[in-house]
Amino acid sequence: MKNLTAINPREIRRKLGLNQNEFWSKLGVTQSGGSRYESGRKIPVPTKFLLQLIYVEQIDLSKLKREDIQVANYLRAQQPEQFKALKKQAKAWSKMAN
Repeated sequence: MKNLTAINPREIRRKLGLNQNEFWSKLGVTQSGGSRYESGRKIPVPTKFLLQLIYVEQIDLSKLKREDIQVANYLRAQQPEQFKALKKQAKAWSKMAN
């Protein structure tokens, strides 16, 4: 994942052509809260993480299931080499699919 501190939400939002309400509501943030973040207020780490997942990594969180996370956590902890190999294969597959 890219460095979370390097994320510029205003720039991302403008590139996507979204207004503040459309952009921030996907993260559960109000338009006024998003406006404050875009004006320089510190963005909480969980919100930065959601920005990363939704707008940078382009992950559709509505398709993510609890068991997906459980499997990933298990592989990462119990079979780290297999996790790394699968992660690499998934990245290559994602590039080919797009």
